This record gives sequence, C-alpha cells and structure tokens, in this order.
Amino acid sequence: MTYSVFVDGQEGTTGLRIHEYLAQRRDIEVLRIAPDKRKDADERARLLNAADVAFLCLPDAAAREAAALVTNPRTCLVDASTAHRTLADWVFGLPELAPGQRERLRHTKRIANPGCHASGFILLLRPLVDAGLVPKAHPVTATSITGYSGGGKMMIEQYEAGGDASLNSPRPYGLTLLHKHVPEMLAHTGLTQRPIFMPIVGNFYKGLAVSVPLDLGGLGTTPQAVHGALAARYAGERFVRVMPLREPAALEAGYFDVQGSNDTNRVDVFVFANDSQAILMARLDNLGKGASGAAVQAMNVHLGLDEGVGLE
Repeated sequence: MTYSVFVDGQEGTTGLRIHEYLAQRRDIEVLRIAPDKRKDADERARLLNAADVAFLCLPDAAAREAAALVTNPRTCLVDASTAHRTLADWVFGLPELAPGQRERLRHTKRIANPGCHASGFILLLRPLVDAGLVPKAHPVTATSITGYSGGGKMMIEQYEAGGDASLNSPRPYGLTLLHKHVPEMLAHTGLTQRPIFMPIVGNFYKGLAVSVPLDLGGLGTTPQAVHGALAARYAGERFVRVMPLREPAALEAGYFDVQGSNDTNRVDVFVFANDSQAILMARLDNLGKGASGAAVQAMNVHLGLDEGVGLE
C-alpha cells in the first residue's frame, strides 16, 4: 500500500531531513507544493487534506494555523513545533514513553512530535518517577549540550560563516528559565515541580546529550535500582539502548562522546554513579530521534508499519 505524505515547511531543517528519510521509500508518495505557492493558504489546505500524513515543520503560530486548515478526518498531523505538545487532544509522539503509548499513536490523528532536549530528559525520568525512585515533587535539574543545527537555518548559517570567535566556546542559553521544552518535560515525566533546565549550544553540527544529577542517598535508592528501572522499561526497545552501569568504555576514555549516536534514530541511556550520587545521561542525534527521525517513527507507528522503516 502507498501512503501520501505532505511536509508543510519542507524547506526548514526538520522538513528537509524528513524528505531525506522518505526519499528512499517505495511505500510513500510525497506531495510537494510549488515554491511560488508555499504561502498560498488554499494550496496548502488542498495538500494537507489530500495527505494520509502531514508533517508540520513550522513555527508555533503557523502550525496552529495549518492544523485549522485540515478538514479531512483521515489526515493524520504530526506537528514538529511546540504548539501542541502538552494538549490533551494531541498524543505525544514518543512511542517509548509508557506502556500503551503506541496504541494511542495508532488511533489518533493528532501527534505532537517531542522536542530534542525533552526527549532525552523524559526518557531518563519517566521510568524512575513511575517506579517511585524519584518522587513526583522532587526538584530536578538538567543540563543539555547540543550541536548548532538545533537552532535552525539562521544559527547554522551563523556558525558556518565563521569569523566570530565567540562561537568557538560552548554557549549556555535559556537563562530566563523559560525554555520552550520545559512544559513538555514537566507534563510527560509525571513530575509536579518544574525542572531547572539549562541548555548549551556547542560548535559542532549535531549531537545532543542531556544530563540529570541525582542524590541517591537523599532519594533512598541505589545505582543498581536506578539502572534496573531504566533497563526494565526499555527492554526490547529498538531505539532506546540502556548501556551498562558505569559504562566502562566511556569511563576509560575519560570524556563523554556527545556525538556518539549521530546518524541513528537511537537514544543511548547511561548511569554513571558512585554509592551515593549519579549522573544520568541520554544521548541522541538532535536531527534524528530528536526531530525528523522521531516524526517518521511516529508516522510508522500510526500507519501500523514496521517502526524502523526508513530509519535503519
């Protein structure tokens, strides 16, 4: 069977990468809008309603406008913006979130694609909150370092133009504590206290690692219990890999490889710990499982296809 797919926002970083994933597939017919009609609401509405699946790779306001154009009940929207990630009538597009999430994705026509930082954070915390190892009201902090492609076309151009020495160093941002991923980080972990989150952009194209420190003594738990809860939750998952406790290869190298999951749709989960403290880390490709790969995976689940089609 062939499915028709339209990418609204096909010229952006996420849209271009989705097209790359779909180009190799024979089961997908890609609907394309003529360059001179990209802002034509009637033409966009026609293509959105003609598609079995439409990806919205747009700013938040434009994504809401696009969603309002859809009148065909058979069109499934996968929104890559932050506009719908915490709304009850949109299903969060992270199949590994919890038991039953894939079934929800199969039966919905509205999927909110997760943010890149949020994906790593949620995959680290949700199993621990569900297991009672991290109380819902526990104050959690997180740091995430990402490549500059996560900032979109303007940031990519800024870094690749060269000549600005300030870009050579890592740049913390989101220092107003109002980063756009925080609401979904709160909503989909089960936490009731807003996490303190600081992202950092580095002078490399792609790759992302979220780190969450935990005081195990204060939580009354152990490294083995934390690692065991993560391993149990993701046992059998194709795209989430829980690495051995205190991963020896990473410790021998002395430095963590932020880009070690690049060009995959995989999240690698690590627990580094001594007896009383731990640093949890989730590593992913911010353009893959952190954006376009996640969107295609959610589409595959919704259509009842093999989850890894076009991603492996």
